[in-house]
Amino acid sequence: MLNIVKRFFSKEKLGSPDANGQETGHDIHVATCALLVEIARIDGTFTKEEMETVISILKEKYGLSRENIDALIVEAEKQLEDSVDLWQFARLINENYSNEEKTEIIETLWQIVYVDGKMDQYEHYLMNKLKNLLRVSHNQLIDAKLKVKHSSQR
Repeated sequence: MLNIVKRFFSKEKLGSPDANGQETGHDIHVATCALLVEIARIDGTFTKEEMETVISILKEKYGLSRENIDALIVEAEKQLEDSVDLWQFARLINENYSNEEKTEIIETLWQIVYVDGKMDQYEHYLMNKLKNLLRVSHNQLIDAKLKVKHSSQR
């Protein structure tokens, strides 16, 4: 497993610029994955359905193999454990993603929230916190939520 991680990921730490001063794609993927993992586990459980949704999102958005997805999730969980808050992840996303891309991230977070068909108080709190950290408007947050809820009712 360690060899997989070493092959797939650069040796840069989260938030470290590459030789050109730009954040690495790996760091941005870890940051995004960290938010997905955090919203999945915020209520104290990381269910099989939530894990499958995270895996599906990473496969669709980034075209990663299952092996690379597993390594990315492990790295994201490690970065979450080593972090004090979510600001470092949000900073990378804000610096590298457009407002439209951040709205897509909010939509994917809502997908994970509603895997079980409901939102608990911890998920509600975290979504509002992430709205502020990712600098998206309240309207964008609600529009993304309604879009996800509407598509899940089909």
